[in-house]
Amino acid sequence: MWHEDEEEDEGDEVGGARPVQIVLANEEEHSFSLDEEALERLLLQEEVQDLHVVVVSVAGAFRKGKSFLLDFMLRYMYTQSSGSWIGGENEPLTGFTWRGGCERETTGILAWSEVFIVEKPNGSKVAVLLIDTQGAFDSQSTIKDCATLFALSTMTSSVQVYNLSQNVQEDDLQHLQLFTEYGRLAMEEVYEKPFQTLMFLIRDWSYPYEHPYGLDGGLGFLERRLQVKQNQHEELQNVRKHIHSCFSNISCFLLPHPGLKVATNPHFDGRLRDIDEEFKRELVDLVPTLLSPENLVEKEIGGVKITCRELLHYFKVSLLPFQPRVLYATAEANNLAAVAGAKDVYNKSMEQVCGGDQPYISPAELERRHAELRQASVRHFCSVKKMGGEDFCRRYQEQLEAELDQAYANFSKRNDGKNMFYAARTPAALFAVMFVSYVVSLVTGFVGINSVATLCNLVMGAALTALCVWAYVKYSGEFREVGGVIDQVAETLWEQVLYKLFEAARSRVPLGSLLPSPRPQLTSNNNVKKNK
Repeated sequence: MWHEDEEEDEGDEVGGARPVQIVLANEEEHSFSLDEEALERLLLQEEVQDLHVVVVSVAGAFRKGKSFLLDFMLRYMYTQSSGSWIGGENEPLTGFTWRGGCERETTGILAWSEVFIVEKPNGSKVAVLLIDTQGAFDSQSTIKDCATLFALSTMTSSVQVYNLSQNVQEDDLQHLQLFTEYGRLAMEEVYEKPFQTLMFLIRDWSYPYEHPYGLDGGLGFLERRLQVKQNQHEELQNVRKHIHSCFSNISCFLLPHPGLKVATNPHFDGRLRDIDEEFKRELVDLVPTLLSPENLVEKEIGGVKITCRELLHYFKVSLLPFQPRVLYATAEANNLAAVAGAKDVYNKSMEQVCGGDQPYISPAELERRHAELRQASVRHFCSVKKMGGEDFCRRYQEQLEAELDQAYANFSKRNDGKNMFYAARTPAALFAVMFVSYVVSLVTGFVGINSVATLCNLVMGAALTALCVWAYVKYSGEFREVGGVIDQVAETLWEQVLYKLFEAARSRVPLGSLLPSPRPQLTSNNNVKKNK
């Protein structure tokens, strides 16, 4: 049939440009690798590397005419200033390699070696990159191979043309769900709608009496086909909901059959004279719908338009998750990024509560705010879509909670440092030790227990020495380890001895006993008489 497909590494040159293999297929190992040098030569050209990029990719089953369509796109890009870009009646179709027959032509992913610069109606210039993808479901590719290539082309394109034949079958939608889910799981960050524009291109449409050819007919047809109905099976509903959730914009174009000469002539070389007029009329509408300056869709990541230079990096990181033993690392990186983001939310909020410029806050209030912000941080982590499954992600949630508790301990110490009484705890504890030792030394010396008095004098001397050393450390900033030991010993004395003694004394001695007794009330003579 006419449904020639894709190209080899070397296609028909157009003005010196040609197809360039950017993703190589290893058929024996069923793996793919990126030709970084070829992609760098393509995207790091001085005139395009800093321009926002438009990536139009055509993907679908093999032998369905993807390269044939791309070559007409090339004609438009080279001659769009001309009124008749579609070419002459006797002009062979060149560009991406295509041919008739039943065997596949393209492997991996190819890009046209010339990146087109187009000025949009608003005056800005963008770079346009055309990409051809290995056909799916041939006899040499596994379903994983097909999913990998379709997912990669969808992840890196701003417009994905899903090339189908005659109709949209239910298995076409199921394959699309599989491929897009494969790509979405491989993405380092998953956005609400991770992919941009999807166009269903239905070739050889045979029912124009139900839905006319073109974009309007396609939209009416697709609306019915993707409609979620209450009486549908849950599986069919989920497929349609998934497709709607993956793409920001979905459209459909119905294209007629190009004619018997195209389908049956083994020597057909793309000349317009052999193509039906109806097909050519619709083709003239289809290509500008994708590539006219006012319709170009720039590639975005997370809602931000990217340049050719950034697209190069995105290709590199997009292919990594599909490599053996890397999917786990990608899921791990995805969860760690979610942990870092949630922890950053907590730290920024706590800095506003008790950061360096904030005054001292009571420990009870600080603990209450910590509990609120800790819950908010965990909710932020849970709201981010992550890879790896529930059990895998739970480990990272537990890691986040442990790190938040550690961060709270640090914030608590910083807050305590702002308390002037807390800062004076060490000298106060040392002064208390010196005072108690001095009093006990006097009492025991007076009653003749000289050994205890000597020991108390030694303790008082050690406390005085520690106080002098502590003051020097705080003043000079030297011997910080020694100062830390003194602080730790003083804090232990305060919490384990002095504070407990103070609490015990306060509980045993009522406050009223420390106040002067009220004067006795004088009774009148009448009362005295009554008592008598």
